[in-house]
Amino acid sequence: MSADPEMEKSIKETSILEEYNINWTQKLGAGISGPVRVCVKKSTQERFALKILLDRPKARNEVRLHMMCATHPNIVQIIEVYANSVQFPHESSPRARLLIVMEMMEGGELFHRISQHRHFTEKQASQVTKQIALALQHCHSLNIAHRDLKPENLLFKDNSLDAPVKLCDFGFAKIDQGDLMTPQFTPYYVAPQVLEAQRRHQKEKSGIIPTSPTPYTYNKSCDLWSLGVIIYVMLCGYPPFYSKHHSRTIPKDMRRKIMTGSFEFPEEEWSQISEMAKDIVRKLLKVKPEERLTIEGVLDHPWLNSTEALDNVLPSAQLMMDKAVVAGIQQAHAEQLANMRIQDLKVSLKPLHSVNNPILRKRKLLGTKPKDGVYIHDPENGAEDSNVALEKLRDVIAQCILPQAGKGENEDEKLNEVMQEAWKYNRECKLLRDTLQSFSWNGMAG
Repeated sequence: MSADPEMEKSIKETSILEEYNINWTQKLGAGISGPVRVCVKKSTQERFALKILLDRPKARNEVRLHMMCATHPNIVQIIEVYANSVQFPHESSPRARLLIVMEMMEGGELFHRISQHRHFTEKQASQVTKQIALALQHCHSLNIAHRDLKPENLLFKDNSLDAPVKLCDFGFAKIDQGDLMTPQFTPYYVAPQVLEAQRRHQKEKSGIIPTSPTPYTYNKSCDLWSLGVIIYVMLCGYPPFYSKHHSRTIPKDMRRKIMTGSFEFPEEEWSQISEMAKDIVRKLLKVKPEERLTIEGVLDHPWLNSTEALDNVLPSAQLMMDKAVVAGIQQAHAEQLANMRIQDLKVSLKPLHSVNNPILRKRKLLGTKPKDGVYIHDPENGAEDSNVALEKLRDVIAQCILPQAGKGENEDEKLNEVMQEAWKYNRECKLLRDTLQSFSWNGMAG
């Protein structure tokens, strides 16, 4: 993908520390690329959110797409971006990174917000949905698919009653050219055609079916499916597709429900919810993408434009007051982060055979040499990060040598899961990298 000259010019190469103080100890949350921290502008004392990414083409693409979309009032704004060298405590040398300064979202995540409102009504759910839909409409009008629409990526500006909700985290966003072939998903929010794309991709890799010159793809309609699931959860407090068997990979019964669009509106929670709300959910959770509502269809739907009071109090707020309920839903998101990073693993592992070439290795070192005067050292969190990294490696060893309950067809999947976690926290470890390369591990089980 070609670089955007305007975006490249907007990235500052001066040190961020000239204009901001960074609070390395205060973390706002953990995104797909690591923790989001707090920074304070020296001239105004205004607080902002700071996201730090390794300076790679993928990160620059995330910044580019986020910048393209960030002019909308329901999308988190990017204030400015710095290209600096940063060395974290567990690293042997500074690495080129992008430091993305974004507006602070003090109101928290969608589900947390709902849990704080004892009387969250259907009208409020409709109003939140409209704002999410407007954000998606803006992205889709630019031909951008977000691909990671979930409650954790929907934040409120502040704690006021009329605070806007905004979409964030464009780490998996792509220009939709009909070639969105890499499945990125969180189990509860994954669309049927994403699973179908994954199924075909895995079979083609195994040689079960011939690789087609026109691979099965998916597009912006996946965002609409995810929106349908979010509406469902907002209204009743639990997802439409679930499994009794909790797993880091999607269980067969849950996969079947998604692929067939099998969900219900249980009477106990849904008896007081309007038919309009049920109708928009049905039309968004259509298995065939061409039958699903478009974003324009969502915004034109009667539920978002009704003059009815819709003041019935939803059961979701009461259910979400139970932290275990919210954690159960959000845990599935966190456990899928490794799966969502399969694309990154392929990018990292694919060229490793060239690392043994001394000329290429020297060029790589020269190419990543930090600029003088733009070196930042993170004084905190070194021991914590190192301990987690070691624990993840121990998990791999335990999985390999200790007796496992219920050994069988899922054994390889479990090993793959702990390997993905270990790789996520030990990307700097050359021995691990070389070992994975020697076994041709590509981030997939089997």
